[in-house]
Amino acid sequence: MKQRGENRFNSICFTDFEGRFLSRLAAVIPRFFGGAEETKLSGTSARYQCRVKVEYQKDLMGLLEEGMLLAVRNFRQAGQEEERFTLMEISRVWPEHFGLRGLSDHGYYPMQFEIIEQSEEDWQSDDKSTMMIQIDAIPINYDLVLDKNCDFEFVKGFSYPVVGSHVYLLNSDMINRMYNQKIAKKLGIDPSKTVDDARADPRLGLIKMFQASKTVIPIYVDFEKLVRYHFGVFAFTGGGKSNLMSNVLRRILLHTENTKVVIFDISCEYVFLLLDLLAEPTFQATVVLENRIDSLEQFFNSVVKPREYEVDERIKVGLQCIMDQGKLAYYKRPRGKVPTYNQFIEELTDQRRGVSDKPNYMNAIDEIHDVILEYMEEHGLMENQEVSEDFVKYIDEMAKAKVEEFKVHEKSGLYGWATTRNMLIDRIRKSREKDEKKDAGGLTVEKIRELLEDKKTRLVCISIADPYTIKDLVLTLTNDLLVRRKRKFQVKPYVLLVFDEAQEFIPSGASGIDAKCSGHVETLLRQGRKYGLGVCIATQRIAYLNTNALQQLHTYFVGTLPRPYDRALVSDTFMIDKGILEKTLEFAPGEWLLSSYIATGIENVPIFIKADNAENEIEKHLSITKSES
Repeated sequence: MKQRGENRFNSICFTDFEGRFLSRLAAVIPRFFGGAEETKLSGTSARYQCRVKVEYQKDLMGLLEEGMLLAVRNFRQAGQEEERFTLMEISRVWPEHFGLRGLSDHGYYPMQFEIIEQSEEDWQSDDKSTMMIQIDAIPINYDLVLDKNCDFEFVKGFSYPVVGSHVYLLNSDMINRMYNQKIAKKLGIDPSKTVDDARADPRLGLIKMFQASKTVIPIYVDFEKLVRYHFGVFAFTGGGKSNLMSNVLRRILLHTENTKVVIFDISCEYVFLLLDLLAEPTFQATVVLENRIDSLEQFFNSVVKPREYEVDERIKVGLQCIMDQGKLAYYKRPRGKVPTYNQFIEELTDQRRGVSDKPNYMNAIDEIHDVILEYMEEHGLMENQEVSEDFVKYIDEMAKAKVEEFKVHEKSGLYGWATTRNMLIDRIRKSREKDEKKDAGGLTVEKIRELLEDKKTRLVCISIADPYTIKDLVLTLTNDLLVRRKRKFQVKPYVLLVFDEAQEFIPSGASGIDAKCSGHVETLLRQGRKYGLGVCIATQRIAYLNTNALQQLHTYFVGTLPRPYDRALVSDTFMIDKGILEKTLEFAPGEWLLSSYIATGIENVPIFIKADNAENEIEKHLSITKSES
């Protein structure tokens, strides 16, 4: 097979690895045949799979990688002024030997061994008559349009490629422009001058392509869209999940103007992972721990550190800076909790159960409900605020009057509820007394929310290991933030709420406080983007998560997921082809499959990346603090 005819775009857009890559499109195979089972198993939005046949070169197998992009001419040509190519992503590459392919287990044994032995020598040659390289590729639903001036455009949609035509491989410069040109322009940076310093360069890492030639292609994302439209990080233990999270959060905080971050850190590891930022005097942040800390040794022992840093005394210098700068606090759990107006209304609504056959009871409940809403509207109150003493006195009087008016039986639950509202006054007074006696450094939910409303505060790291305590805090704080922003029609500043170990916060099929927490976070995911509230979720077991919440994510980072069910769920939920997804099983820690509907330079195209190591930033910080001390 000879690849005749030099394409005029070869040197600008494509590479053939110095004449090694000679290939043609052999087949376009339909993926869906109308069967529900076939659609379910495919897990992809591509309707076709393409087979590419490549002339064998002994060096070529070391140069080709899954994730590289191929271009094939399609039938939508517009004449001589431009050429149009269907883009495909390599999902599988393998060499094929003609002799081995024809080998049968039923053949004469010495002959089988002779053929196998001969094939070893053949692989070291360039014998094109005996060997071939096969490629499976998935259309990414984009066309590359190139005009006579070599200007390019990516057009959304699938065009049927011309079977038998030449297949071209996009070069590193084209890949860089494809993924980074729009975002680099928005960020005001030059991708050709990329470095792994988080403060100097907002890149997340490098694209895993052309590694054999040591070509460096950075990967950038639109931080505003990443935050506002939610993202997820999924990988098994040891895949570098927390490292990537801290890497992304560090760059968001360093390279956006006023985006705020709240981390619900149930594993208590982000104090170390973001130590360089937290210890910086000019960076406004607060660390909220589960209990009061009275000494540096206590603080050091409460922070979870990677194994190689567990006894590193240099960390104490950074922790001491956090304490000296007044950035350390602890969470004040609510005691004798005063209900909010919303909870007050929910209590009244619960009284409807079992009284639907008693119109007078229903009328009484409706009247009391209207009175509550009128009072709130008249005084400008919000549902998430705690009820006041004046409100309780007013409603106690009105509720008693309504149950008398509608002849509610004095032994009924509704009568008992309506005539005991004044008992809340004692609870309100005791709560007020406790607030006045609170120790300095203790933060309530209200004070944490006030921190987020403070223009200077950028980061709040809530490191609480007790599941019930942190879930209760999530319920109150997320509801408070969402309700306030709805009332004010507020969008900025953006607030990113980070849920590490997300299976604790949005489990599927849960009950009790787990179900409430899952429902609240799901509501936040559904409605938050309208009000500038973004969510990041990270977990090692995606199968345990609320799938309604997962479907709200617009960007996702997928690492190694050994369990087939987890990979199947990712494939089905995010429409990633299983052939692409299986590549993640080969990932080393820090390697990820990135895909986004909105935050990357080109939408919904899986990209294999190698993330920068967050521990490098920590090590630089620790080295500086050691030299200064």
